[in-house]
Amino acid sequence: MVNIVRLWSGCALVLLTSHAFAQSDLVKARQFAEDKEYTKAKELYSKIYTTAPDSVYSEYLKTLVQTKDYKQAEQVVAKQRTLRLNQLLYIDLGNVYEREGAIDKARAQYDSLVLSINGDDMYTQKVAKAFTDAGLEEYAIATYERAATNFTGPYLYAAQLANMYAKCNDLGKAIDALLALNQVPGMNTEYIKSILLELLGSDADKLQQAQKAIIKKINEHPENNYFADLLTWIYTQKDDWDGALLQMEAVDERNKEAGKRLMDFARVAVAAKQYGIAVKAYEDIVAKGKDLPYYIMAKSEELTAALNQLEANPNYTTADVVHVEALYDSFLVAYPKYYGMQAASDDAMLLAQYGNNVEGAIAILKKGIGEPDVRRTMAGSLRLQLGDYYVLTGQVWEASLVYSQVDKEFKQDPMGEDARFRNAKLAYYQGDFNWAQQQLGWLKSATSELIANDAIYLSVLITENVEDSNMVPLQRFAYAGLLMFQNKDKEAEALLDSINKAFPKHPLNDDILMARADMAVKHKDYDKALVYLAAILKDYGQDVLGDDAVFKMGDIYDNDLHKKEEAKKYYEQLLIDYPGSTYAQIARQRLNELNGRNIP
Repeated sequence: MVNIVRLWSGCALVLLTSHAFAQSDLVKARQFAEDKEYTKAKELYSKIYTTAPDSVYSEYLKTLVQTKDYKQAEQVVAKQRTLRLNQLLYIDLGNVYEREGAIDKARAQYDSLVLSINGDDMYTQKVAKAFTDAGLEEYAIATYERAATNFTGPYLYAAQLANMYAKCNDLGKAIDALLALNQVPGMNTEYIKSILLELLGSDADKLQQAQKAIIKKINEHPENNYFADLLTWIYTQKDDWDGALLQMEAVDERNKEAGKRLMDFARVAVAAKQYGIAVKAYEDIVAKGKDLPYYIMAKSEELTAALNQLEANPNYTTADVVHVEALYDSFLVAYPKYYGMQAASDDAMLLAQYGNNVEGAIAILKKGIGEPDVRRTMAGSLRLQLGDYYVLTGQVWEASLVYSQVDKEFKQDPMGEDARFRNAKLAYYQGDFNWAQQQLGWLKSATSELIANDAIYLSVLITENVEDSNMVPLQRFAYAGLLMFQNKDKEAEALLDSINKAFPKHPLNDDILMARADMAVKHKDYDKALVYLAAILKDYGQDVLGDDAVFKMGDIYDNDLHKKEEAKKYYEQLLIDYPGSTYAQIARQRLNELNGRNIP
């Protein structure tokens, strides 16, 4: 019994010693291979391979090829075939033949592997990946093509084939493969667009090639709207919105869709801020006649698009304003029930802010409020707007009365809180700081986070500046705010200048800079606004307006100057320097969008 124990102990010791030597040899072999001393590495790998062929097969084969010992390499692959059933070994043997210069024999191995495709999806994917990893893209393509032709149908591997064709610089086939996906039931067109976008990018030549291929398909299958949708999308990627509209007009007419497709396209154009094209699309729908189902809807949405187009144009003319006003006038005369809807609010805004006709705006709002079928919340919104226009015309008491009415009617509602804040701000403008503070105290816990934040800011502003017995600076600053609200910016600038001159080191200096920045943005003088905001950041970065300044700089670069990289810097700075800012979530979202990431 003792002898048996000793025998087993001795065997275990031998096995452990062998394993230790093997591990030592493996470390040395890998080091030799890393140092490109392949002959030395081959000797050690050969020794290990004799006892454990599976453990170092790939590494050993590589050193055999590197040392041009092709015959031994062939024998090693052959032995692996006897040890395990692995069809991918065809690639290994083919690679040996190819390095040896026996190209035909190599191709025979690759072809044999392709012919082994039997319809099993997992196996097809595995073989295609192995070919791709080996740099044999043409055989990966052949793998997918065999599976598609003989077993699965031409659609299952369309996306993979499109990517492989593109990788092999055969964009024509890549596009054809994707277009074939239209025959897959339930196929999402957006999925196809995402793949096309990845393949085409913004390359004008590639987009043109795709456009030609899709037009060819449309000519072959004019009844298939899938191709028309893709062609429209291609036009928009090329920023050829006129071409896209022509295509949509043709499809809508051919399919007798009564403007439905044009409505969808117009909304896409609005979302892309292509307001001029959207207006044209709506006009096309209207031109189809009053009896068709989308007529009134198109007329209504055309107004909004035309107004958006005016607002987006820094060089609009009086004629542009008159044209949009005429659209609203004719629509509201034809469909007076819309006085009680958003159209009336927009028309009033157009008259007040662009047409220099506040009295006309007030008349429209009163008519809207008096509409018998106007919704309660819409009437409340129109009243708030009416109060603002009373402020514009200097009718401060009338404005306060209207705000109070809305506050009372919507007591437990965000609209009521909004009305109370406007009343508090009106009191602040007039220098009635005590009454304003009472209202602001209730609003600090408002349902609306925006109103609560605005209330806190205004309350802090008053608190910090009424402790000083000299109330003149705050009174001037508050009245300057009223002048700005009334679009009397030159008078407001003069009043702010008077504060700076009379009280050069007053705590209101950062607020004055922010007010100047806001006026500069209002007049689209973004460079001047950035100068003011940079001054706040430099001299008052740790104060209450520091995060406001950083965010507004990012916003200007992002949405006004369209300098995305600059915008990213300021959004990132806000998240780093002001992590608790109320702007943090918005900044994070915009930063994710600019970086092309999904928003968490």
